[in-house]
Amino acid sequence: MATMSHEITSLSATELARRIRSRALSSREVVQAHLDRISEWNPRLNAIVDLDAEGALEQAARADEAQANGRPLGRLHGVPLTIKASIDVRGLRSECGSRFRQGYVAERDATLVARLRSAGAVFLGTTNTPDMLMAYETDNYLYGRSNNPWDLTRTPGGSSGGEAASIAAGCSPAGFGSDGGGSVRVPAHFCGICGLKPTPGVIPRTGHWPSCVGPSAYLGLIGPMARAAEDLQLLMEATAGPERHDPSAAPVDVSAPGLEALKAGRIGWAVSDGRTPVTDETAAAVETAAKALERRGFRIEPFSLEGLEDAIRVWWTLFGVAGATLTQPLIAGRESDVHPLSLGLFAAKEEAEAMTYPKFLDAWVERDRLRSKLLARMEGLTAFLCPTASLPAFGHGEREWRIGAQTVRYPHVFRYAQLFNLTGNPVVSVPAGRSPEGCRSAYKWSPSRSRTPPQSHFRSSFRRNAACRKAFRAFENVFPTMFVGLGYDKTN
Repeated sequence: MATMSHEITSLSATELARRIRSRALSSREVVQAHLDRISEWNPRLNAIVDLDAEGALEQAARADEAQANGRPLGRLHGVPLTIKASIDVRGLRSECGSRFRQGYVAERDATLVARLRSAGAVFLGTTNTPDMLMAYETDNYLYGRSNNPWDLTRTPGGSSGGEAASIAAGCSPAGFGSDGGGSVRVPAHFCGICGLKPTPGVIPRTGHWPSCVGPSAYLGLIGPMARAAEDLQLLMEATAGPERHDPSAAPVDVSAPGLEALKAGRIGWAVSDGRTPVTDETAAAVETAAKALERRGFRIEPFSLEGLEDAIRVWWTLFGVAGATLTQPLIAGRESDVHPLSLGLFAAKEEAEAMTYPKFLDAWVERDRLRSKLLARMEGLTAFLCPTASLPAFGHGEREWRIGAQTVRYPHVFRYAQLFNLTGNPVVSVPAGRSPEGCRSAYKWSPSRSRTPPQSHFRSSFRRNAACRKAFRAFENVFPTMFVGLGYDKTN
């Protein structure tokens, strides 16, 4: 029985949907297997903070009854998911790890959750985040620290750290996080799963806290996370599309192009931006990914990230300084209620107070100039790949690292992620190796225009979200064992 349960929790969401639809498995069997997995692993991971076991089984029973009665089935019929605790799921806590939202229970579903529910998904619970989502590791005063399933002494990242840890450990096949500076991609990188940052607004952000308005409308988004690349496509198709309450909704095509069409283009790659060093295993992961794609028939060429040095300064103005300004009325007089990890990603009070309208306007204009500069450089490229971060998952509380001859400090090791929140490119983070300590390394892929999908990062332009996912699937076919059957027994 335990073997059967483990087999079920090793399957992708796409495969689970197929087996439920064919009646090889019932939704109740699938949900119970994941609840058993949660009972085994969540006490060590502290990934899921509001588990609705009874409600999930009730949802599964209704799903099985609907199928037995011959009712139409959605593409996620009976499949369990988890959701980051910054996204409203009716009846569940969505506190963002913050004392300022302690006790908040969502009265209605976020738009994307409602779409998932209409597609037949079953919701297991909500997952842990850093306080107010403002850290690259997950810890807060409400629920405490989340741990990486590959090594409990290391962080799963943040701010979608609980979501990434839950999925990597098999407690959930897939789910959703949010990302304003790498918060989907960095946890995916640290935990060895797939994390997609789509073009902002492709997936409605209504029902997320904080609201994605002002600068966050361009920096922040909601994206799917999963162990298997095929699930990113499934989850995007189930949730993408304009919504009248999201002021920056983007009507972007998320259908996948043909593989041959992708091979007709060129893919750039870079192991470094020439300024921010990366560990040897991180560079090797990117190179491995590039060579794997070349073997699959893609045209690969070097790509330079140099000349974009001002991007991180501009991102910090729009994220850290603007964020501190907008949050100050909420936390004024209660600064001690904010977890120290999160205070580090808010600009200091003096820096926020020194921000003027001309300085802010200059940053906004410079953002568009940098985006144009990157797009011009990507002309003719289908996508390019580069590191997700300078290093794999780090130990809890670490704040500086020796990489080659340089000392790199937190949060500068995440510049590779922050850059693309500023430019708006869709990006997917993809497992591509393992560090000497046993943690996963990733690369990122970004398409040249916005359609979506990597630890390497795959990056694309604003209308190629689907191109990104499709090319990523080609890479997944080269290394299938990196995406299924993760070695859960590696954690003691």
